[in-house]
Amino acid sequence: MIIMNTPPQAKPPSPAPESGSASPSRIDSGEILRGASTVEIEHAGQRYLLRVTRENKLILTK
Repeated sequence: MIIMNTPPQAKPPSPAPESGSASPSRIDSGEILRGASTVEIEHAGQRYLLRVTRENKLILTK
């Protein structure tokens, strides 16, 4: 299992959609995973684990 703890070097996230916007912002999973099958995400002081399954699905666990 690979856990990436370094800050991403990718382009900054897209700005949040303005109210009334029809579509949410979108980011490709490859930009988040950067070749790894697992990545830790910190949100509001909590750590989550995003991983790719054998069936190429994404699972986010706490």
